[in-house]
Amino acid sequence: MMLADPSKKYRRMYQRVDLPDRQWPNKEITQAPIWMSTDLRDGNQAIFEPMDMEQKFKMFQMLVKIGFKHIEIGFPSASQIDFDFTRKLIEEGHIPEDVYIEVLVQARDHLIQRTFEALEGAKRAIVHIYNSNSPTFRSKVLNVDIAGAKQLAINAAEKVKEYAAKQPETQWIFQYSPECFSATELEVAKDVCDAVTEIWEASPENKVILNLPATVEVSTPNVYADQIEWMHRNLARRDGVIISVHCHNDRGCGIAASELAIMAGADRVEGCVFGNGERTGNVDVAAMALNMYTQGVAPNLDFSNINEIIATVEECTGLPIHPRHPYAGDLVFTAFSGSHQDAIKKGFEYQKNAEIWDMPYLPIDPKDLGRDYDAVIRVNSQSGKGGIAYLLESNYNVVLPRRLQIEFSQVVQQHTDATAKEISATEIWTLFKDTYVAIKDKNYSAKNYKLSDENGNQIVELEIEIDGETQHLRGEGNGPISAILNALQLPIDVLNYEERSIGSGANAKALALVELQVKGTGKSAFGAGMHDNIVTSSIEAIIACTNRLIEQDLLSTTDIISEAV
Repeated sequence: MMLADPSKKYRRMYQRVDLPDRQWPNKEITQAPIWMSTDLRDGNQAIFEPMDMEQKFKMFQMLVKIGFKHIEIGFPSASQIDFDFTRKLIEEGHIPEDVYIEVLVQARDHLIQRTFEALEGAKRAIVHIYNSNSPTFRSKVLNVDIAGAKQLAINAAEKVKEYAAKQPETQWIFQYSPECFSATELEVAKDVCDAVTEIWEASPENKVILNLPATVEVSTPNVYADQIEWMHRNLARRDGVIISVHCHNDRGCGIAASELAIMAGADRVEGCVFGNGERTGNVDVAAMALNMYTQGVAPNLDFSNINEIIATVEECTGLPIHPRHPYAGDLVFTAFSGSHQDAIKKGFEYQKNAEIWDMPYLPIDPKDLGRDYDAVIRVNSQSGKGGIAYLLESNYNVVLPRRLQIEFSQVVQQHTDATAKEISATEIWTLFKDTYVAIKDKNYSAKNYKLSDENGNQIVELEIEIDGETQHLRGEGNGPISAILNALQLPIDVLNYEERSIGSGANAKALALVELQVKGTGKSAFGAGMHDNIVTSSIEAIIACTNRLIEQDLLSTTDIISEAV
C-alpha cells in the first residue's frame, strides 16, 4: 500500500548542485555526440534469453550499418560467449577500420587480464572499467570507505595501463565509469575520475573517456545536467577527457537527461537503438538521434530503413517494439482522429512542392525513414471525413466533392460503429462502391443505350429494366448528360457532376460522380458510375443516383414507369 507520507520511507538520493550561473539552459544541441551502442552488452544482459553467436553477429552488422563508431560488444571476462564473439570479430576481420569495439570489465585484476586476452590482435579497442563510489554501494555492497572505493579504481586503472602496454599493436582508448555517478557526491566522483585520468595520462593527444552514468535515474533531468556541467567545469585534464553519459530510464526521462547533458558539456552518449536495457531500459538512441534530425541537426546515424532495423532488433532480442514507440512504432505516423486527419490531408496539399517539412501532427517525413504514407491516416469510429477522403485519394485517385465527403463519412461512421473495428482503405472503397455504384441495379437499371448526333444535338436511345420488364426511352440534349435526363423525364436537376480517372493505361476506369436534386424539395442524393466508357459511367451514375432517391422516398418507381410508357 502506498504511504500517505512517502517522506517517511524515501529520501532524496542525489546531491543538490550549487550552480547559480549554470549555462546549459541557454545552450542548444548543434551537433551530434559520439554515439556508443551498448545493445550487445547492457541490452543483451537485460533480455530473457541472451543472444547466441549468430544473433550477436547480426546485431553487430546492423549497428555498423547504422553508423555507430563505438560498439560495446560484451563482457568477455564474465561470459564465454562474449569472449568467443570478441575473438570471432577480430580473427575473421569483421571490424571496420573506423570502428572501435568496446568491452566492459569490473575493476578486478584477473578479469582485466582475461579481457586483454580476448582483445589480442585487435586493431583498435576501448577497455571500459568501472566501480561504484556512491554511498549506498560503498556501505552496503563494497564495504569500503571513500578512499577504499577510490583505491579500487586506481588499482584497475594501473592494471589496464600495464596490460595495454604489452599489446602496442592495438590502438587503445581507456574508459572509466564511476558507477551510479548521479547518486555520488560530486567531489568524490571528481576525485576518483581525476586520479584515473592522471594514471592514464589524459591529454588532447591521448583522450580518455570518463563515463558519468545515471546507472539508476534518481533525479529530474535538470539536476543531472547540473551534475554534468559541474564535472565539465571542474575535472582536471578536461582537454584530454571525453565526457560520456549513460542514462537509464527509471523515471522515464532518459532522453531528456541525455539531451540536457549534451547541452551541459557531454561529448558522448551511450545507449541502445530502441532503448532496451536493464529495468526500464537505457536511453533510446534512435529517438534521440531523430530528435536532432527533426531540428535540422545531422545525427550521423542512418535510420533510412527503420523497418529493417526494427525487424533485426526484434529478431535478436525477442522483444517487440511498442506500437507507440517514438519514430519506430507502427502507429506513430497514424492518425485516427477526424480533426487530425483533416489537418494532415490539408497539410499534404501544401507540402507537395515545399522544401521545408512543415506538417500538422507529423514532426518527420515518414519517407525519410523508409516508410510510406499508406498508414498515416487510418479510419475507425473516431475518424472523420478528412481521413476517408485522404485514403480514397491516395489509394484510388478519387477526390470526392466536399458534400459527398460529408455524406459518405456518415456511412463509414455507421459501419465502424457497428463493427467497432478499424476499416482499411480497401474496405472503404468497397463500401463506397456498394453505397453509390452498385445501387444502379436496385430499383431499375439501364441495359443498353445508343448515342448519336442530329444537327448538333445528342440523341440517346435507352433501354431500362423495371420490375423485370424492359422499357424504351428516347431523349435529346446538348450533351450526353442532358440527353439522358431528357429521356428520363423526371423532376430532377443536376447540382454537381464530376469525372475522375481510376488507374492508368489500359486498365483505367472512368468514374462519374453526380448529385441530383428533386425539384421543389431541396432534397438531393449522390450516385456514382464506373466503366471503361465515360458516357456509360455517366448513365450508370444518374441511374444509381435516381435509385438512391427512390430508396430515400424522394422518387418512386411509378415515376419511372409513367415516363417510360
